[in-house]
Amino acid sequence: QVQVVESGGGLVQAGGSLRLSCAASGISFSIYNMGWYRQAPGKQREMVATISSRGSTYFADSVKGRFAISRDNSVNTVYLQMNSLKPEDTAVYYCNIYPIPTLQWGQGTQVTVSS
Repeated sequence: QVQVVESGGGLVQAGGSLRLSCAASGISFSIYNMGWYRQAPGKQREMVATISSRGSTYFADSVKGRFAISRDNSVNTVYLQMNSLKPEDTAVYYCNIYPIPTLQWGQGTQVTVSS
């Protein structure tokens, strides 16, 4: 069964940090470019960060310099380290294949940043 399971979200004060994890199963994880996406209330889902199968990374301007993405192919997991969090980072965070998110979306993990 193909699925992704996100975890690691929570409530944090502005300026704080969180590390999200996304465990994938049922796919040949190492060959795929992966991405973290987020959806804030009333807004469309947007890409936050991507990592290629070879480890090249890309970040949306809104998180550049604050977020880091990494992957561990041995455990089929992609991570998102979020530092210097801002209230505008509040959203549900998801992972999926990039650039075309063809996997069924997981439940995501809620990140709430208080001011």
